[in-house]
Formats: sequence, C-alpha cells, structure tokens
Amino acid sequence: MNPPTIRHYWEDMTVGAVIDLGTVTPTREAILDFARQFDPQPFHLDDEAAKASVFGGLCASGWHTCAMAMRLMVDNFLRESASLGSPGLESIKWLKPVFPGDTLRLQHRVIDRRPMASRPDVGLVRTVWEMFNQRGDQVLHMEGWGMFRRRHAATAAGAP
Repeated sequence: MNPPTIRHYWEDMTVGAVIDLGTVTPTREAILDFARQFDPQPFHLDDEAAKASVFGGLCASGWHTCAMAMRLMVDNFLRESASLGSPGLESIKWLKPVFPGDTLRLQHRVIDRRPMASRPDVGLVRTVWEMFNQRGDQVLHMEGWGMFRRRHAATAAGAP
C-alpha cells in the first residue's frame, strides 16, 4: 500500500479556515457494541433504562461520538496531512445526545497557529471540532492543538 500524498502542511492551515469533514450515521448496533466494550452505562445499553434517563432513549456514549469524529478527521483530512499527533485537548463538550440513526456532520475550524519553539520543523495548530446532527443541533465541541510538519523544515528556524 502506497502512503498517501501529503497535501496539508502547517503552512497551509490558516486562521479562520473551515473544513467540512463529512458525515457518519451511527446504528443501534454500533452504539451497543461501543458501549459494551468501552462505556457500559445503562442508558447506552438498555432501552428501558435509557427511556427512564435524562436522555429519554438509547444514546451513544460521548466517547463514541468523539471516536466517530476522529474517524472522519483521519479519513477526510489527517491521512493527507503532515500530522505529527496532538499534545492534547483543552476542551470537550457533549452538548446533545446522539441517537441511533442520527446523521452527524463534522466541521473543523482553525483558530490559532504558531511555530513550535523547541522544534522549528514543527508547527502547532489550535482547532475547534464541531459536530452537528441532521437537525443542525450541535452535539459535540472539541478544542485543542495539533502538531504538523512544516513544509520547509530546513528554512523554518526563525520563520513565522
């Protein structure tokens, strides 16, 4: 398998840029499978318990929602980028429950960028990931930094 062509380096990520990263629709079975393995709380596993919960029905784990967002991000952006990982998230909010059959759309927005002080060949990009359901309700908000290789690493020292 050939490695993908790198199309997105640090220099290509400008503040204010918004990228639509596609959609995903979780099934009841996928929600149950994820919950059984990673978040076995009753409202993710049992219809009756879920109906009696604040959610009113079986819903995806917030961590499942994050995992679906990550998959969209990798498939539709990171795979063709010079990504070097992330030092972590600053914020994560699950704003509305995700139910089986919801169609979720992910959007990625660049809000800050700077060269990494200790590594002139690496740039940091601060982004907001926002996921919306088919009604336009925001279900997820994540904010954090990513590390990306710079296109001109040899001349990056001292360059903004």
